[in-house]
Amino acid sequence: MILNPSLSFEHYLQTLPADWLGGFWFHWGVFVVIILAFVFSMVMGFIYIERRVIGRFQVRLGPNRVGPFGLLQPVADAIKIVLKEDIVPAKGDKWVYWLAPVVAFVPALMIFAVVPFHDGALLADLNIGILYVVAISSVSTVGIFMAGWGSNNKYSLIGAMRTVAQVVSYEIPLVLSITGVVLITGSLSMNKIVEMQTVPFILLQPLGFLIFFLAACAEINRTPFDLLEADSEIVAGFHIEYSGMKFALFYLVEYAETLAISAIITTIFLSGWRGPVLPPFLWFLIKVFGVFLVIIWVRSTIPRLRIDQVMAFAWKCLLPLALLNLLITGIEVIVLPETLPWPVIFLNLAIMAVLVVLWSKFFRLGGGRVEV
Repeated sequence: MILNPSLSFEHYLQTLPADWLGGFWFHWGVFVVIILAFVFSMVMGFIYIERRVIGRFQVRLGPNRVGPFGLLQPVADAIKIVLKEDIVPAKGDKWVYWLAPVVAFVPALMIFAVVPFHDGALLADLNIGILYVVAISSVSTVGIFMAGWGSNNKYSLIGAMRTVAQVVSYEIPLVLSITGVVLITGSLSMNKIVEMQTVPFILLQPLGFLIFFLAACAEINRTPFDLLEADSEIVAGFHIEYSGMKFALFYLVEYAETLAISAIITTIFLSGWRGPVLPPFLWFLIKVFGVFLVIIWVRSTIPRLRIDQVMAFAWKCLLPLALLNLLITGIEVIVLPETLPWPVIFLNLAIMAVLVVLWSKFFRLGGGRVEV
């Protein structure tokens, strides 16, 4: 049974002992403040790092004028956005237009309620933590569609509909890739999954990690899957009619979701806070930044795909591979002993290499000019 109706609401959110200083609600308030501070500070850092790293990839300096090494550039950008005029479309749906940024932003914050920064250091250690993450992360799409609809702009609506299509398509392989980890651990709790990783699951589930990484990048609209903001086709996409603080919220959503994906990959596949010598929280941050640098690397290297290629990649490539990975993982859990991980690691790496090469030969995403 997942939920016991005889237990209180506090029971499901309590992750520290009941006699902890201040009790349950003080614990809840402290972690809410920690999560908000963590997300906003990390987003500011992500914005700076991405601009500097992409500058290096493109053989230029990046931001280097505001503050030492350009460190205050995100602060200057935030002040500039806040001071911009707030323009509202005259014929747009006002309530939908105003609520869209909030509906998109709040779920991105709620994901961090179940992300463990340390053993037990999280807001709520839910026994359905992964299911909670998958459910909450999809709600931001509703806010994006509200923005496209409420703006009364054809390009905004096209960008929003592309987002919905991508999320629906990539949600299935994303969930299937996580299911392999659930089969190995026998738990949906994020904290429990970290505790079970004597060997990082990126080694036991290399194909699952690859599928999750690609599907997650598509869901948060990172290059090469950023079709909702394809400026050569639909100007700026769903947020073309937004300015000022409303645009800033959408900007925060993009980086908050990127931070969330980096934290989830760290938790599920990179053994979370676990590591030698250094403090656990520092290990967690190092791994989160490492995943984010890989996302930047992909953005700087691979060009944007066409909309038909993005959809074909989800249904023809990732979905079949995710099903095969789930089948292989199920067989290994039943047949192979738990005490021999290293043979399984080499076996799974070989299986991943063979499947990826064969699938690239069997299925083509199409080339040339396609009218959509």
